Order: sequence, then C-alpha cells, then structure tokens
Amino acid sequence: MNINVNGQPQDLDDALADPAMPLLWALRDLLGLTGTKFGCGIGACGACTVHVDGHAVRSCVTPLSAVQGKRVRTIETLRSDDGLHPVQAAWIAHQVPQCGWCQSGVLMAAAALLARRPNPSDAEIDAALGNLCRCGTTPRWRAAIREAAEGMPRRAPRLLG
Repeated sequence: MNINVNGQPQDLDDALADPAMPLLWALRDLLGLTGTKFGCGIGACGACTVHVDGHAVRSCVTPLSAVQGKRVRTIETLRSDDGLHPVQAAWIAHQVPQCGWCQSGVLMAAAALLARRPNPSDAEIDAALGNLCRCGTTPRWRAAIREAAEGMPRRAPRLLG
C-alpha cells in the first residue's frame, strides 16, 4: 500500500498494512511518527488528529484505505524551516499545555481551522476543536488561537474574472 505522509511517498508492506488498519497505527508503528498520540481509540478525544488533504481528521478511526491518493500531514511537519507555526508559538506564549498528551492533536485541529478560517469566532473555534483535555487548558485555546490568527500569513483575495 502506498500513502503520502508529510510530503513523502511511503510504501507500506502489504503484510503489515491492512487497508482496514487505522492510520494512527500505520503512522506510529510502521512509519515511526510518534507525535500523533493514541487517546481513546473511538475518535472522541482528538489526540490522534492529523491533516488529510488539509482537513483535520481523527486518525484512530480513519482506515488506511481512506487516505490512499491523499496527502497526510502530522505534527512532525507543523513547524517549518522558518520556525514555529503561529499556533505553536501562541501555545507557548499562553502556556496552554500541561501534561501535553492531547496537544499534538489540538495543534493540528487549530492549524487546520486557521488555514480555512483566518479569523475564526469563538463559536467556530469551539466547533472545530472538539478535542478533549484532561488538564483543563481548553479556556486558553481560544486566546492562543486568536493570537495565532494575527500571526498567520493572509492570502490575497481571489478575483472573479
């Protein structure tokens, strides 16, 4: 099976990578990308959130067959060569993480939100980040996301023609 992860084609051994295998386990066990965390295994907590073609998805309930021909991005590439992603910098500034277990998933959900909604409302933030945090840092998420939105590069508006 072939999938594209973090901009690189990955040829997974068919003996190890069943099409029904959750993407999470292929990332962690077959590719060694351990930044994506296992939380609940039923898609409820969001610790396993990655991007698939730019959309935040729960990798613990996404079978490998669903990502063939699509681009998968994990927390390992959220940071760019230029430095931290604006969401990562805001997370540090607002001291969001406590234990940190859920944070890679929350960061990926926040980055996907900001990529499609450069200036989200509190309601849009709440709807997009259905992730769970046992440490109770969710009140800091909104402030950090608003600050990150200010640091995000703005796309030029599309002209109709």
